[in-house]
Amino acid sequence: MTTAEEYLRIVLSTVERVGTGQAAGVARAADLLATSLQAGGVIQAFGCGHSEALAMEIAGRAGGLVPTNKIALRDIVLYGGEPAEILADPRLERDPTVARRLYELAPVKPDDAFVIASNSGINGAVVEMAHIVKQNGHALIAVTSEVHSAGVASRHPSGKKLAELADVVLDNGAPYGDASLPLPGGGAVGALSSVTGALLAQQVVTEVVARLIAAGETPPVYLSDNVPGGREHNAELEARYAGRIRRTA
Repeated sequence: MTTAEEYLRIVLSTVERVGTGQAAGVARAADLLATSLQAGGVIQAFGCGHSEALAMEIAGRAGGLVPTNKIALRDIVLYGGEPAEILADPRLERDPTVARRLYELAPVKPDDAFVIASNSGINGAVVEMAHIVKQNGHALIAVTSEVHSAGVASRHPSGKKLAELADVVLDNGAPYGDASLPLPGGGAVGALSSVTGALLAQQVVTEVVARLIAAGETPPVYLSDNVPGGREHNAELEARYAGRIRRTA
């Protein structure tokens, strides 16, 4: 049945499974990210298409960590001088060369750690970014669908997939094709990866903050700009990472 109630049932069961079944992975991811922050690093988050939503959960939101930066395909236009029309090419995220350009344009430092999201984990830009990240010695957390990734071939020349390159892999629990409710004539509706990706991102951030507090540090956490004093609080914290973090739409 393709009803809102059925979709809710699937969401709730998947959230429960994903949220309780990966405690070890979430803890390991939090360890790596906390270590990076304590060394003066920034968390770099990257995702293409709808996976950019997970990067937005990591970087620059209320209740989240300030030393975070979102890398996006449009950075090659905003910072790299490419014409805006290039973003209309649906093959852009399949181009491995884009990743090198994005990495070079980003304000990346040696102690930074990366979170890369891709439901399939197979496209050229994402896999190449993972290669570059590991070649440069950064910690890498991947958020992907293990079921979907296992069912498709890599589009990267190496034949590798995102999950094969990461230090920690967090499974978003999404089914093959992402959508959860089959349609009578084929296909499906009701995607899951954005819901569970947001859950995993917030679980990891919460655990990072817990580690900083346990170490006697005051976590650099955003307040909402829409509460009194929030904008001033955030501006003061952001100033500590001037030139390291970008806040673009």
